Amino acid sequence: MDDKTQQLLNKGEILPLMEEFYTIQGEGYHTGTAAYFIRVGGCDVGCHWCDVKESWNADLHPATMTNLIVQNAKKYSDTIVVTGGEPLMYNMDYLTEHLQSEGLKTHIETSGAYNLTGKWDWICLSPKKNKLPLQEVYDNANELKVIIYNKNDFQFAEEQAKQVGSDCVLFLQPEWSNQEKMTPMIVDYVMNNPKWKISLQTHKYLNIP
Repeated sequence: MDDKTQQLLNKGEILPLMEEFYTIQGEGYHTGTAAYFIRVGGCDVGCHWCDVKESWNADLHPATMTNLIVQNAKKYSDTIVVTGGEPLMYNMDYLTEHLQSEGLKTHIETSGAYNLTGKWDWICLSPKKNKLPLQEVYDNANELKVIIYNKNDFQFAEEQAKQVGSDCVLFLQPEWSNQEKMTPMIVDYVMNNPKWKISLQTHKYLNIP
């Protein structure tokens, strides 16, 4: 990467774009609503069960002008979800400023492991054991979504719930490859701990992106 490209990347004026698509939000608080997704390449959190491991290497995804990303997004929806990869590896100020200047709502899905940049209407924090969130992300999270792969993850979820604000909506979501085993456990857990809600990857059941 040459110096000019690196400078643009540092400012958030270009981003490694893996994919962008209009679909129905499949998980968490906004399940069932239409949204335009911007998936940014690059992640070093390294979850072994990640279902988009092709996003990890940012070099595989073209450096794309952020202004072009914004122009594409505004054609489809008033709600834009920025995901990854891990989008907070990059400066999100430029992207969110220009999305919001077009009257678009900005949502992010993040592990919270990097500094919080950008202006967000909704922050979905999905913490990972490999690289825990920073305090500023805990403090600003609207939604906590903990992926449940095994029984130990319930304890992790409770530890994470103590870190977020009292207004943060709490979700437990079965990891897809283990969902047949873990979903009944999550149902029982939520019935015994009703501060939690269940999130399912409904887009996979619907066979949509």
